[in-house]
Amino acid sequence: MSHNSHDPHEAPRDRSPLSRRALLAGAVTVGAAGGYLTHASIAAAAARPLGGHATGHATGHAARPAAGAPGGPAGGALPVEFVAHDAEAAAQMMRASTAAAGVLQLRPYRDRLRVPPRARVTRSRDVSRVTITMRPALIRLHADMPPTPLWTYDGHFPGPTIEVRRGERLRVTWRNSLSGAYPVTAVQLRNSPGPVAAWDLPGRGGATPKPEVAALPPWTVVHLHGAQTTGSNDGWAENAVGPGHVQLVEYVNDQRSAALWYHDHAMHISRFNTMTGLTAGMYLIRDDEEEALDLPGGEFEIPLVLCDRNFDTGPDGKVDGRLLHKVIEYPQQAESVIRSFTGPYTLVNGTVWPYAEVRPRWYRFRLLNASSIRPYLLRLVDEQGESVAGRVFQIGSDAGLLPAPVPIQDWVLLVPAERADVLVDFTGLEGRSLRWVDSSSVASPVPDVIDFRVRGRAPGRTFAPPATVSRSYARVEPDKLPEPTERMVLITPAFPINAEMWEMVKVEAPSGALPLDGIVQFQQPDGTVTTYQRIARDYQDPVGFHIAEDSWERWQFVSLEGSGVPHPMHVHGFTFQATARMRLDGSGFRYFTTASGRLGGGTATPIKITGAMPVRPEEHGWKDVIALGFRQLVTVVGRFTGTTGRLMHHCHVYEHEDHKMMRPIVVLPGPIMALDPHRGGH
Repeated sequence: MSHNSHDPHEAPRDRSPLSRRALLAGAVTVGAAGGYLTHASIAAAAARPLGGHATGHATGHAARPAAGAPGGPAGGALPVEFVAHDAEAAAQMMRASTAAAGVLQLRPYRDRLRVPPRARVTRSRDVSRVTITMRPALIRLHADMPPTPLWTYDGHFPGPTIEVRRGERLRVTWRNSLSGAYPVTAVQLRNSPGPVAAWDLPGRGGATPKPEVAALPPWTVVHLHGAQTTGSNDGWAENAVGPGHVQLVEYVNDQRSAALWYHDHAMHISRFNTMTGLTAGMYLIRDDEEEALDLPGGEFEIPLVLCDRNFDTGPDGKVDGRLLHKVIEYPQQAESVIRSFTGPYTLVNGTVWPYAEVRPRWYRFRLLNASSIRPYLLRLVDEQGESVAGRVFQIGSDAGLLPAPVPIQDWVLLVPAERADVLVDFTGLEGRSLRWVDSSSVASPVPDVIDFRVRGRAPGRTFAPPATVSRSYARVEPDKLPEPTERMVLITPAFPINAEMWEMVKVEAPSGALPLDGIVQFQQPDGTVTTYQRIARDYQDPVGFHIAEDSWERWQFVSLEGSGVPHPMHVHGFTFQATARMRLDGSGFRYFTTASGRLGGGTATPIKITGAMPVRPEEHGWKDVIALGFRQLVTVVGRFTGTTGRLMHHCHVYEHEDHKMMRPIVVLPGPIMALDPHRGGH
């Protein structure tokens, strides 16, 4: 796979010496010099070198909150990967964003929010049907910019929302009718010194477009993320099709009410294909339990698909609307180490910084983070930038409803591919405006996300969040389960090579001195040492995880990276609950040259498990993505119910899955597994 994939956690050698406080102090000077103030520069909670301030393997953007920094959602502690801003800092951000938007040439809140249309599903008793056609389109993403050439689902960006009932079988024809030049310009360059980060400026920065990307054919495959389905219907990355061909699938939809989503998953090029406009479309499963809650629906239930983008510039220096995949290469490394894509422009439903007119009543928003690596820490603020508390409740996560509403005191936190089912109360706010701003220290230069303008009259009908949301929800109690099969997936440190994703199995401790390639040891707080051996590191390695359908599985995700925002870990066909999150001391890991000349890795001294971290209330629900923070171990427990065949697990950062962080798995019915003559080796 390509090496154009990672964005490391350890500090690169060319990191900026400027602190956020220094940038804040120099805002006027920087603006006059033609630069702009980054969002991280006004993080009053952290004075730390800026480095590469946003990405999953990014550098120097993982400052700890200062003493007394506000807590996270529902009053819990924020993950250490994020810096929370108080109300004063939020107001500073809003003021600074005006200058930043001027440099970026596009003004926030010029365009009304677009709501994706509903797909036209033909219903029948046995099997419903729908055809979604991938085709080129010209779509204006901001009023001050020319239309953007896109590849789309049915001419829409995001794609149309598909809605089904639980148990309704749906046959989808994904038709590839794409043509024309590849609609993304890709460049790779070194970061420029100084306070202006090259990735946060529009335009190529003098870099030559990559000809291999310009020559890409329209080769696509659609994955329905979160679907419990067979491998033949999952959207296997290698089973892509070209123009004039179709991908035929059937989804059984025998799973809880949830917001799934579809996106391109083509092998080696998902980071580019998703950027073309084949980014996302919502797929809503309804059931009786959800319907009985009488939640806001119709025009008052709105999908909000968030993503970040960058744009090229013309000879006049103005943004020309063409999509730009601009990444930075870190110098003097053992291999080409690339910072994953982030862009300075935040889009909601395909519009840059839109506004939405809402009535003074309750709304239900189905939030999706469809960015490659950028997380969102959404704070609801008023016209002065002051936080608005008591009006946001989360009632669902990736794979279903939560047991009870979680009051969001400060932030809705979304890593890439995560979804949040959120209720927002606009009652009594006639004539006011509220905004969601990204309050993370790794936000784009303009923290604005969406402006809600409260207009009209309140409805006569009143609503309040139900005390109980999902009556069918049961918390997984690992000690009461049949002995689950244990899996370990480990992310190695970045620098001097790209971080890798290793599959591990428990073994006896080897004799002789450590480190040994692929041997990783863990030390529990009581001093017990456990040894694991790597069984796979490359996508082409043989399948290492063979899974019995519907059996309980315990997966442990480990990150040994030194800093950075979380890896969103995703397993196809697997819904789970997070049961533990632990902090690690991974300083005992070493890279070294093996006899084959390749860099290997292992522990010279055991990785120490230093203590427990809270599992946030929003993570207690059923999920299919889990945020794996740096130097953390996260345990999830679940089953591959209704899922068989060849599937995949990977980090959901597109640059990562295109490189060293995607692996195949195989799920088989239990009676088939029992007749496997090779199972002893699995």
